[in-house]
Amino acid sequence: MLNVIGTIAFALSGSIVATEERYDWLGVYVLGFVAAFGGGMIRNLIVGLPVAQIWHQPVLLVTAALTITAVLVLPYGFLHRFRRIVSFFDAIGLAAFAVEGAMYAYRAHSTFVTTVVAALMTGIGGGLIRDLLASRKPLVFQAEIYAIWAMLAGAAVGLGLIRTAWEEYLLFALVAALRMLSVRWNWHLPRTGPPEETTTPFGA
Repeated sequence: MLNVIGTIAFALSGSIVATEERYDWLGVYVLGFVAAFGGGMIRNLIVGLPVAQIWHQPVLLVTAALTITAVLVLPYGFLHRFRRIVSFFDAIGLAAFAVEGAMYAYRAHSTFVTTVVAALMTGIGGGLIRDLLASRKPLVFQAEIYAIWAMLAGAAVGLGLIRTAWEEYLLFALVAALRMLSVRWNWHLPRTGPPEETTTPFGA
């Protein structure tokens, strides 16, 4: 179920970003699929599974295709009515894939570090590749706190704190809520580089 939720959320975010960049239909499908499955591919590399295994999931492929088609069919204004709709879908996708990726690694008897990294890359991988293909600054590196929540999910799983299905869904809800709170209150990690430039009145 978490896999389905994450697939829908990131397929939506990827295809919406593609429409914002005025991609053609093929580009919308490509960006939608990359966002939906990119994190799972990276997770498989980390855990040591064949990357091609990701394509042996017809239900998820059909789910992603239908989701992207819905974005293409619905009016542009309807999808973009809310200013931060992509951030909302990112939060849902991040939470679902981070928990799913961590559980995948934990059940494969991975180490604590591998479980945390698997949660991180499953949660952010699709969005990272999406932003790079859309020629955008990756959200994970320069906007609200993002990757930390995926790592916390991985740590909870890696420490053996999550054992039952309802605990997985509780962790999913917690990560999604924390991500949306970081958007709402504009939480950031400390940034590097020179201070932001301030504009001065002409002739000052």
